[in-house]
Amino acid sequence: MTSTAVRVDLGAAAAVKRRRLPGWLAVVPLLLFTALAFGLPALAMLDGAFTAKDPATGATSYTADNLTASLRGAYLTALLGSVKLSAVSAALGALLGLPLAQAVVTSRFRALREAVLTASGVLANFGGVPLAFAFVATLGNAGVLTRRFGLQDKGWDLYSFWGLVIVYLYFLIPLMVLTITPALEGLRVQWREAAQNNGATPAQYWRHVALPVLLPSLLGGLVLLFGSAFAAYATAAAMVGSSIPLVTLQIADAISGNVLVGQENVALALSLDMVLVAGLVMAVYLPLQRRSARWLA
Repeated sequence: MTSTAVRVDLGAAAAVKRRRLPGWLAVVPLLLFTALAFGLPALAMLDGAFTAKDPATGATSYTADNLTASLRGAYLTALLGSVKLSAVSAALGALLGLPLAQAVVTSRFRALREAVLTASGVLANFGGVPLAFAFVATLGNAGVLTRRFGLQDKGWDLYSFWGLVIVYLYFLIPLMVLTITPALEGLRVQWREAAQNNGATPAQYWRHVALPVLLPSLLGGLVLLFGSAFAAYATAAAMVGSSIPLVTLQIADAISGNVLVGQENVALALSLDMVLVAGLVMAVYLPLQRRSARWLA
């Protein structure tokens, strides 16, 4: 190889290196923003969760008392209440969202499919005080449907555990539709045809072929719904206040001093408990997504 060819190869390699360098530089602002927006609050939460302040002297020291207190009494009841509410809401959202998504995928009307998916994208992000007000005006004690059909005389109570579950389903079912639709679209037509050619009924196809393939995506969607319901705050705060024990409401009360003064660090410990639960949720969700991608790619 001549020296000219060597110089050309080196020049080409240097040019490729220069072209790659701006791509890495473009990620640096995002990494810095992530570190500032998530890293610093996480460190502050971790520091406060293990810090105690002496009310007499004002001296601070590191201790596990806040974390211990967050797992006792009313705080533990609120944590378990949030887990129960999230688990029930997520299970119902998955059960109701799967057949709706299947109906959308198999629909012959493209406009209907696009309309449902667009509406699901909007409704999945509709929550907070507007959602609470909509349900209070419709199904509250003086709501339109409550008064029209006499639901209160029949034992209906929106401001209860099951009332809150119904409200959460309003945004969890659309979220499940968005989550499971790509997996349903990934089911091969050849799998159904092969099952039919071998004499399998539609129920047998779903039981032995479709559901085993969809199981990682279903469990992943269930975990995602659980995390969304677990982190919800504004809707429950506007609807039920403190009548239903939830960890997000306990954190707000501890920070604002509604019950006891000086419990801010306990609130940080409760937040750390939520982060740990969310970490467990993500530890389950990510492997399921990777396994599902191998089948449906």
